[in-house]
This record gives sequence, C-alpha cells and structure tokens, in this order.
Amino acid sequence: MSQAHRVLLVEDDQADAYITQKVFRDIAEDIALSHTETGESALEWLAARQKEGTLPDLILLDLNMPRMDGFTFLEQAKGQERLRSIPVVVLTTSASQGDVDRAYALGAAGYVVKPSSIDDFTHYMQRLVSYWFSLVKRPD
Repeated sequence: MSQAHRVLLVEDDQADAYITQKVFRDIAEDIALSHTETGESALEWLAARQKEGTLPDLILLDLNMPRMDGFTFLEQAKGQERLRSIPVVVLTTSASQGDVDRAYALGAAGYVVKPSSIDDFTHYMQRLVSYWFSLVKRPD
C-alpha cells in the first residue's frame, strides 16, 4: 500500500473547511488532509512538519483570512527555502484579476475560484488531485 499524499488546507471559514474535508474524503482514500485556520498557524504547522520530515505535498490556501492574509502567507512560505518547492494552490472566492496576478507573482502554482455548487467543487478537486499527485511519486 502506498503512503498517503499530504495536503495542508489553510482556511479560516469552518463551513468551507468542512466541505473541503468532506470532498477529499469522498474523492480519495490516499490523501491525508490537515487543516489550519490562519496563516500564522500554517507556518508553525509547517515548521513542525519540517522537523519531522513530513511536509505536505500540496497546500490549498484561502486568501481572505484575518491577521495574516493568504498573500502574506504565500510570500513568507515561498521566501523559505525548505517550503519553496511545495506547490500552493489558491482556493478562494475572489475572481479579481489583480488577486490572480498577485498570487502567481508570489509563487502560487494554481488559482481556483471556489464554485458555488458542491458538484462543481468536487469536480475541480478531483481534477486538482489527479493533476498534482500524478506529478508527485511517493514510495510504496
């Protein structure tokens, strides 16, 4: 049996986090999804996982969070050599071209506007998982 892919969800909205967790449980058994509610707690979580050697394979990042928004998190994470190679996909309600451009300029690997239907969201997450984890080969 292969080792689970690790995903970190950085999302302050409990309803969005719950939906994302449910969708991931439904679409893939081989994904270990962890959740933090703030950019600060995500950076702390990443620092602890780095010491353990268990950094995530992918980070899903909301932009609109209190205290440290997603842009600040992205800038700080991509500024650290040990975190720079982890793909970060922005998962947000903002369709603003300025936000899209800024996220990519700061090193985002993808940008997904949260769809309004659960079926569309599930479809997007299936495609995201299929794409990213086809690139990440984990040892058996």
